[in-house]
Amino acid sequence: MALPPEPWPTGIAEQCEPLVRRVLAPNPSPYTYTGTQTYIVGSAGDVAVIDPGPNEPDHIDAIMAAIGDAKVAAIMCTHTHRDHSPAAAPLAERTGAPIVGCAPLVIDSDLPRSDEAFDTTYAPDRVLEDGEAMTGEGWTLRAVHTPGHTSNHLCFALEESGALFTGDHVMGWSTSVVIPPDGDMGDYMASLERLQAREDRVYYSAHGAPIEKPRQLVRGMMGHRRQRENQILRLLGEQARTIPDFIPVMYKGLDERLHKAAQMSVMAHLLDLEKRGLVAQGENEVWQTN
Repeated sequence: MALPPEPWPTGIAEQCEPLVRRVLAPNPSPYTYTGTQTYIVGSAGDVAVIDPGPNEPDHIDAIMAAIGDAKVAAIMCTHTHRDHSPAAAPLAERTGAPIVGCAPLVIDSDLPRSDEAFDTTYAPDRVLEDGEAMTGEGWTLRAVHTPGHTSNHLCFALEESGALFTGDHVMGWSTSVVIPPDGDMGDYMASLERLQAREDRVYYSAHGAPIEKPRQLVRGMMGHRRQRENQILRLLGEQARTIPDFIPVMYKGLDERLHKAAQMSVMAHLLDLEKRGLVAQGENEVWQTN
């Protein structure tokens, strides 16, 4: 999807609803759209900061300006990609707030990944289990475990307004990239099904516009992934293929900078299909149907 015309509201605290403001980080890219959106939840007394974003001094200053005189009760991270959590530690130093949310993640693998590397500096004071909540003056944020994009991904439900902060699990501009070895397509689909069963009013994702019809979007995303899966099976039915062979057929006109991410997404589908006994990997990384 093409970027919207500038200027973007980078560094400006925008009011989304009475309990929610957002501050856009200065990190636009093919993976982050116009940048990472940090959310500040709470209107008086104390607030929570969701996905503080990259460790960019200007962005941290903008978050501090938006917080103003309020106490920060928690700095909450949906997952530990480097466009989401690195600002947590410096923000904690400036506010004294605990870092709360997803678990830390360390991957011991030489498999290639996209440029969205993991944040190895992330050190939470408290890991939220599924269903656990952080509370403040007039707000409650409850963790919803949504693995798939990453194994440690959480969404946060704002119970007072029916909003769900979806991180990268469901985004307002593109489908989420699922990258093995940590990303898992089977888990991702199960997490989408979990959100489809909920009745959230609106999604606030870390990238892109608010999602006003969340269940409709999730239904479409699930259909899109099933379509990709069927496309892979059809192509393998024609002939055995390596992963790069799929890209020109499945992703026509894709920005070359995103080819590696597309390959990782195809790999995630293939690994899920392999678990289900539908495909197999042969010699020289050639895939075929069973």
